[in-house]
Parts: sequence; C-alpha cells; structure tokens
Amino acid sequence: MSRLFWLSDVPWAASEPHLPMVHTGPRRVDDRRGIGGIVHRFREGCRWRALPPE
Repeated sequence: MSRLFWLSDVPWAASEPHLPMVHTGPRRVDDRRGIGGIVHRFREGCRWRALPPE
C-alpha cells in the first residue's frame, strides 16, 4: 500500500484553517483522511468505489 497518498503534517497544517468549522449534517470524523482520499482520487483518476479501504 505504499502508493497511498497521505497528507503530511505541513500540507495539512496549511489547509486545515480553510475547512469550515460550522457545518450541518453528519458529524465529521476525520477531515484529514477525507481530504487525503479526495487528493488520492484526483491523482489516480479512479472511481470512488475503487479507492482502497484505508
């Protein structure tokens, strides 16, 4: 699974202040994992269901 993309601390620290803190809907559990999944999806060009479970 070395091809997985995880946000390191520096990019995450730069992007975290831009996330909305007031939200409606289900409680967010792990924003870093969600953003990492979005970036991985765009880098790989795969379908959402083809994302690895991690």
